[in-house]
Amino acid sequence: MPQDITDATWARFFDADEPVHALVAERDDKLIGLVHFIYHRSTTLLGSICYLQDLFTAEDARGHGVGRKLINGVYASAKSAGSERVYWHTHETNFTAMKLYDKIADKPGFVMYRQAV
Repeated sequence: MPQDITDATWARFFDADEPVHALVAERDDKLIGLVHFIYHRSTTLLGSICYLQDLFTAEDARGHGVGRKLINGVYASAKSAGSERVYWHTHETNFTAMKLYDKIADKPGFVMYRQAV
C-alpha cells in the first residue's frame, strides 16, 4: 500500500468527522485481528448503512472466534450508530472466511462487479 494512502487512512480513523472506523483484537499485547468499516447513505433506506471493508485475522488466531468477535463488534457499533444494515464482500475463492460468514450472516446472493477508472 502506498504510504500516502496508509497515512490518509490512519488520519481518517482518528477524525471524528470521517465515517471510517476500525476495531482491533489483541492477545498478550499482540495484534491478532482488525476490521475496518465505513458508514454511508443508501438510496434504498433512510438511515445509514455500514460497509465492512476489511477483516483480517492472524493465521495462528484463525478458527478461535477472533473474526466472529470483530464482526460482532461492527454489528454492535452499527446498531449504536443507528445503522440499518451491515454488509461486506469477499472473493469467491476465500473459502476460509466464507465458512465463518455463512454461519453469521444472511446470504442475499448479490454479486459485486468493479472496474477501476
